[in-house]
Amino acid sequence: MIFDPRSVFLIASVIALATTPQVAAQSEGSGALRRYPIFGETYEDVTLRDQKLHGTVFYIVSGHGGPDSGARGERDGVTLCEDEYAYDIGLRLTRRLLEHDAKVYVIVRDPDDGIRDDSLLICDSDEIVWGDEEIPLGHLDRLKQRSDIINRLARANRYARYQRIIELHIDSRQEGDRVDVFFYHHSVSPASRRTALILQSTIEKKYRANQPWRGYKGTVASRDGLYMLRMTRPRAVYIELGNIQNPLDQRRFISVDNRQALANWLCEGLLEDFRRSR
Repeated sequence: MIFDPRSVFLIASVIALATTPQVAAQSEGSGALRRYPIFGETYEDVTLRDQKLHGTVFYIVSGHGGPDSGARGERDGVTLCEDEYAYDIGLRLTRRLLEHDAKVYVIVRDPDDGIRDDSLLICDSDEIVWGDEEIPLGHLDRLKQRSDIINRLARANRYARYQRIIELHIDSRQEGDRVDVFFYHHSVSPASRRTALILQSTIEKKYRANQPWRGYKGTVASRDGLYMLRMTRPRAVYIELGNIQNPLDQRRFISVDNRQALANWLCEGLLEDFRRSR
């Protein structure tokens, strides 16, 4: 990986890399401090916990963005936009993966929204994609742009031991429909299916431990018609985090603790999936 030399600086005699903010750099040893401005001032410093994900590459894609905010809901008179919450959870997941020495590409990016601890996230349309490209208006153009970017990066990382695309969305259904986190994979990819099943199992275990009275009904299914599953080279998992119209599901997104919990649980599942892949 090529780093912009202007992004290298020192903190308390510890070498840290502030990426441009294009890619999360891999660290050289446990305890190293790295700075990633993409997370915002509060969360930009990341300490390496271990190297459990060394050699892995992740592509984090939060759904929609730019001219397309995705699904919309309403709470307390405020509009909830799918892309804002998916992006915040995606950044939190990225940060957790970095703590375990993964290489992470954040494909959809916002130049001024890092990780936010607000409950109601303001909708905007200034998102761009990797390489500072504007997001086009056309739906298929947007999907092709993202898949082309990921496929180019995947070729550059072709010797990586493990690559995964994690695409995050929030569904929109009737207000009364409550849904648990559910997953799609491509039918011809056993690795994609395994990743989805492990992520589902991880979340089920977390609910059983933390809310045993609640139950969990998240599903795993193949859906080959989804462009980002069909047209990307790395194994991909498409995740729907809930129904943005449902008041109970909305708690999963507007609560900062819940957004962080989702990121933590997804990271834990990916750690397990990588362990089983070796």
